Amino acid sequence: MLLSDRDIRAAVESKRVQLDPYDPDMVQPSSIDIRLDRYFRVFENHRYPHIDPAQEQPGLTRVVEPEPGEPFVLHPGEFVLASTFETVTLGDDVAARLEGKSSLGRLGLLTHSTAGFIDPGFTGHVTLELSNVATLPMKLWPGMKVGQLCFFALSSAVDEPYGSQRHGSRYQGQRGPTPSRSYLNFHQGDTADTD
Repeated sequence: MLLSDRDIRAAVESKRVQLDPYDPDMVQPSSIDIRLDRYFRVFENHRYPHIDPAQEQPGLTRVVEPEPGEPFVLHPGEFVLASTFETVTLGDDVAARLEGKSSLGRLGLLTHSTAGFIDPGFTGHVTLELSNVATLPMKLWPGMKVGQLCFFALSSAVDEPYGSQRHGSRYQGQRGPTPSRSYLNFHQGDTADTD
């Protein structure tokens, strides 16, 4: 069940949903707006001949921070990682989904490529996967509203929330835009023809 504004406020009050900092004015009819932090992780394309999810590639990205009061300029076709200004913590009976702001989508900003789901038990900044699909460079201002979180009440609390040892939970407690950690538990099943 998608939480309404009333349910979001109740979930924040009961600490099933925690945002730090929390601004009650950011609550929308069935979501809460989230803001852009000041750190961006850009890709250093010249360091590797390709991206390999099975290998650690520590120099693949680097953190960039605009000067105070200055925007980060995202060029057409460019992809960067950023993060929410807010730290998000979910209880064991609530999941969330990151969605873009329609006003920014109409300008060509994609807020996430695929990773918009947030598991029960997660805590940390939410990493944003920002792409500019417009034909002009776009200014991204730290502190601007960049997306919204929708919350879903689960039918029951999970037995093993995100952060439990069984799941690995590579991004639990992340701070700032966090690069991929796919290599930590990379899995490639057998795709050989068995006929």
